[in-house]
Amino acid sequence: MSDRVSSRLFVDTLTARGFGPYVGVPCSFLRPFIDYVIDRDDLSYVAATNEGEALALASGAQLAGRRPVVMLQNSGLGNLVNPLASLNYVFKIPVLIIVTLRGEPGKVDEPQHELMGRATGDLLRLLAVEHAWFPSRDGDVVPAVDAALDHMQRTGLPFAFVLRKNVVTEYAPQPRVPASPRAPGRLVAAVSSGPMLSRGEAIALIAEQAGEALIVATTGKTGRELFEYRDRPSHFYVVGSMGCASSLALGVARESDQPVVVLDGDGAALMRLEAMASIGDQAPPRLVHVILDNASYESTGGQATVSTSVRFPEIAAACGYASACSVTGAEPLRAALQRALGERGPHLIHVPVATSTDPSLGRPAVAPPDVARRFRDELARRSARR
Repeated sequence: MSDRVSSRLFVDTLTARGFGPYVGVPCSFLRPFIDYVIDRDDLSYVAATNEGEALALASGAQLAGRRPVVMLQNSGLGNLVNPLASLNYVFKIPVLIIVTLRGEPGKVDEPQHELMGRATGDLLRLLAVEHAWFPSRDGDVVPAVDAALDHMQRTGLPFAFVLRKNVVTEYAPQPRVPASPRAPGRLVAAVSSGPMLSRGEAIALIAEQAGEALIVATTGKTGRELFEYRDRPSHFYVVGSMGCASSLALGVARESDQPVVVLDGDGAALMRLEAMASIGDQAPPRLVHVILDNASYESTGGQATVSTSVRFPEIAAACGYASACSVTGAEPLRAALQRALGERGPHLIHVPVATSTDPSLGRPAVAPPDVARRFRDELARRSARR
C-alpha cells in the first residue's frame, strides 16, 4: 500500500457511488482532483466565485437528485458559515465537502493561514459538520467514502474530509484550450405601464404566469408572501442563507430540464452579486431570475439598500444572461415573463416594487426539512414521468 492516495482512485470511488457534480474554489492541494475531474468527459466541475456560492449551488444540485462534492481551501470556510448554518443544517441538505488544511499547526505555511489552520476542526464542529482526515492510503479510500455517505444518508447533514498537504498523488492534466470570451446578453429596453406593483402583487402575478415552473423564493418576506399566496411542493422557501437563493436555483437548473424561476430581493441579490456571474457563465437555458426591488431591507425595518445606484439588467447582460430587462407594472411584467419562459435563457427581469408591510403576514407552516423533501420528491416525480 502507498502512503499517499491516488487522486484518480478517490474520484473513481466517488463516481462509482454516484457523486457529482464537483463545485469549488481551487487550492493547490486540490489541483490533482480538479484536473482529473475536468479531464473526465462524464464528470463536471463548476468553478465557483466563492465558497458560499459553491455550497449553495451544490445544495441545489442535491435537491435535483445529485450527490455533489464541494472543494475548497480552509481559508474559505468563513464563506461557508452562512449556508452551512442556515441552509444545509436547517433544510437537511447533505453535501460532501473536501476542505484543505492550510496553516496546519507545527508546519510552515503563509501567515494568513495560521489562525484558520488552528481553527478548522473547531469551526467544523461548531457548525455541526461531521468530519475526518482525508484517507492517507489507497486501501482506506473505500471505507472512508462509504462512512461519509452513510453519515449523510442517516443525518441529512454534510460531511467533510480535511485534506493535509502531500496526501494525494499528482495528476498530469491534458492540454486545454482557453475558453473564448462570452458575448454579452441582450439588454431589453425598460418598460413601465400602469401603477407600480407591491411585492405581494408581483409575486402573485409571477406565480400564476409561471405555471408548473419550480419557484425558489429568497429569504424574508418574499418567501413568506409566496407561501401565503399559494403553497406547492414545487416551491422552495429559502428561510435563511440570505443571498443564496439564486445560486441554489442555478444548482437546480443545471441538473434539471424543468423551468426554474428564482424570486430574489434587491438586498439579497446585492449580498451575493457574484452569483450573476456564475449564472451567466453556466447559462442554464430554463432559468428566469427575477429581482423584486423595493430599495430596502423591508423584513428588518425598511432600511435602505444601495440598489438605486445599481443597474441590475446591465450587470446581468454583461455577465452573459441571454436577456435582461427592467419592467414596472402588471402588463409589462406579464409580457416579460411570457417571453422569458418561452425563450432560451437565462433571463433576468428586474421589477421595481412598492414597499408594503402587512403586520399579519405569516411564515411558511411547512418545516424546512419537509420543504426540501417534497421539492426533491417533486423533481424526482417529474423526472420519472419523462
